[in-house]
Amino acid sequence: MPDISAKQTLKYAIIRGALDLIAFSGARRIWPAAAGRGVVFTLHHVRPDVGKGYDPNALLSVTPEFLDAAIQASLEAGLTPVAVEDIPRLLADPQDERRFVSFTLDDGYRNNAEYAAPVFRKHGVPYTIFITAGFVERTRSLWWETAAALTASEDRITFDFGVGTETLETKTAGQKRRAYDRFAAFIEAVDEDMAVARLDDLARRLCIDPLAITAALTMDADELRELAKDKLARFGAHTLTHVNLSRVSEKRLGEELRLSAEAVEKYVGRHPKAFAYPYGFAAAVGEREIEAAARAGFSVAVTTQPGVLSENALRRPTAIGRVSLNGHFQKKRYVTALLSGLAFKLI
Repeated sequence: MPDISAKQTLKYAIIRGALDLIAFSGARRIWPAAAGRGVVFTLHHVRPDVGKGYDPNALLSVTPEFLDAAIQASLEAGLTPVAVEDIPRLLADPQDERRFVSFTLDDGYRNNAEYAAPVFRKHGVPYTIFITAGFVERTRSLWWETAAALTASEDRITFDFGVGTETLETKTAGQKRRAYDRFAAFIEAVDEDMAVARLDDLARRLCIDPLAITAALTMDADELRELAKDKLARFGAHTLTHVNLSRVSEKRLGEELRLSAEAVEKYVGRHPKAFAYPYGFAAAVGEREIEAAARAGFSVAVTTQPGVLSENALRRPTAIGRVSLNGHFQKKRYVTALLSGLAFKLI
């Protein structure tokens, strides 16, 4: 695939092979306990496939048809769809032996309302959208979208990553992807606010408006207020600025949690019970963040660390893992394999 590195291509091939093995072998029937009490799914964009050649963020985008198939796979596996905020309460009931599935969508993309919500309504499935206030207010850019637009539009980019000015050739898809990865690594390695600001400045010099990208892709307050009329819609907090919380001060950590919850309540009229950690991987969510989310009053908080629901979700409801519905794995049988829980034993 031209839009991902050779290493990623190999990784995806291995994952597909493992998922196909689970799906076709019937192994999930041999070890049903591996499925736990269900799964929480992560989504981002839900929109039609436009067939872009170079798209470093393709993993974040699935089609409405695949979302429909994922819901069907979950129902066929006997899972009960529930809002993620209800999971701790449901798991705490010793009389309730059902297995659950929750669908969550990060960042508040406009296509969640346009394309995802009708699919959820078709099946009567609740869904939770995690909102970043800085995106709603158009004060924070989606740096991964900025970096994608920048590398897509230019044949050569000059930038100082901290060791002196460099010129990156970005003519081919492979060169563009490597440049994108350099920007992503830069964001992760230094002060995130500074890095995002410098990337935004570079984009503006090259006639790309990062906040215009944010406005084009994410819902504003009025749109959120309208979507809140949907009885299946739930809304959770996703910080003010989508920053890696493990890298900010204690004071800012508290503010990102508390003020983002207040912002969501202002937008949709309900105080959020659920929170999603930006990025969500292990280096972005530690004990400090997990405890802070609990102190902030969230009944549940979710990471992006994969795994099925277990008793740990009841013991530590602000450290619940999620399984990504990834744009590179859009087949119903892959969802069935993920629901078995075996993938997290094999991969």
